[in-house]
Amino acid sequence: MSAPVGDIGLIGLAVMGQNLILNMNDKGFTVVAYNRTTSKVDDFLANEAKGTKVQGAHSIQELCAKLKRPRKIILLVKAGPAVDSFIQQLEPYLEKGDIVIDGGNSHYPDSIRRTQELEAKGLLFVGSGVSGGEEGARHGPSLMPGGSTAAWPAIKEIFQKTAAQVNGEPCCDWVGETGSGHYVKMVHNGIEYGDMQLIAEAYDILKRGLGIHESEIADIFTTWNKGVLDSFLIEITANILKFNDDDGEPLVTKILDKAGQKGTGKWTAIAALDAGTAVTLIGEAVFARCLSAIKEERVRASKVINGPQREPFRGDKQQFIDDLEQALYASKIISYTQGFMLMRETAKELDWNLNYAGIARMWRGGCIIKSVFLGDITSAYEKNKDLESLLFDNFFNKAVHKAQPGWRRVIAQACLWGIPTPAFSTALAFFDGYRSEVVPANLLQAQRDYFGAHTFRVVSGKENARLPKDRDIHINWTGRGGNVSASSYSA
Repeated sequence: MSAPVGDIGLIGLAVMGQNLILNMNDKGFTVVAYNRTTSKVDDFLANEAKGTKVQGAHSIQELCAKLKRPRKIILLVKAGPAVDSFIQQLEPYLEKGDIVIDGGNSHYPDSIRRTQELEAKGLLFVGSGVSGGEEGARHGPSLMPGGSTAAWPAIKEIFQKTAAQVNGEPCCDWVGETGSGHYVKMVHNGIEYGDMQLIAEAYDILKRGLGIHESEIADIFTTWNKGVLDSFLIEITANILKFNDDDGEPLVTKILDKAGQKGTGKWTAIAALDAGTAVTLIGEAVFARCLSAIKEERVRASKVINGPQREPFRGDKQQFIDDLEQALYASKIISYTQGFMLMRETAKELDWNLNYAGIARMWRGGCIIKSVFLGDITSAYEKNKDLESLLFDNFFNKAVHKAQPGWRRVIAQACLWGIPTPAFSTALAFFDGYRSEVVPANLLQAQRDYFGAHTFRVVSGKENARLPKDRDIHINWTGRGGNVSASSYSA
């Protein structure tokens, strides 16, 4: 058999796999392609990959034989059992130090497990988030690799040259240990849910609140895309709103208002609950999709439940639109603040050493949430890699204070109109809660102790013989209860 020629192998010739192969070929790498249905390999080589250096393989054994050591193999197959199945098929043909890369949308606990299992066998595993869809895969995605740290030097050049480039910097860096790559991709997708919900609420306010037609709303979004909201999602929103059906009506008005979801936003919300971190905006974005799904019930409710009489807006229309821009910007700041808080908390729990500036840098291009805004987040973490919260960074602190008056006016007006703003409203509620030195959780703790003897602790400086400091306390509130507490204090 001839000497190995492949720099990297790829299993899975669906749209993402084919485009990523062609992208890597353009960057000078020889890719060996394999698909379970081997006829797809021949079709790919005869059509999309014709005239390239791409090599085909008709078996797992042939794929591995054509790869240079250490072998590097990307799996772009359906998340779940299919990934484990291909890993098992690969193992007999792999040697110590070879690298298996899962580029699918896997749940991060699976990547933690796979890293541990393969390292125990002398192999290396990388779970990499890949964002940017078909176009990103072809021309430069955002790549978020994590797993076996020893694998990074071997894949670094291929990954960073294949990734999108912003100002000469690749939208790819090593994320961290075990399942961190897929974890960061999960948070990315959760933030994507939040951004999309915020934009949808802004559209709803402009349409139902101000009565503006889609064509004019498109112009507003186009203007916003030239300022602090400059981003892929704002850009495509303007394009969508300009797109008319054959009868001249905006196509978006003909689309059923039932939103789908594939689960990654839900994963983020569950991870936040498990970590005890208040990632409220992504949670509300997920719930908004759930509410949209009960269309028939909402139709019935609309006929029997009345809201406020919607009065025409009599204020300064342009000022209100400017306020809405600031409300959207401030709410985005909160969403990203929460997302990075979640990653920080999980990194502490799982002993990951995450590079937060690097994560923001990866998201600046090639992915769905790419925006100018992410350059500011990169700068914040470059100035202080241990930054506790984006709201403590001078740039974002000033931005959210500037936005605050308009942010409040927009939410108050939407409330008066009866237009739901779950994402805008929860962002402001988090902001007000986060900046509050005292919140009413003291009453919650008293209630928990009253009905369940769950204990509480005392405010420093207010201790006494009955209420000692630094101890979990249970009070016999009624005189009829006992003095035994049910569980220790947890906050």
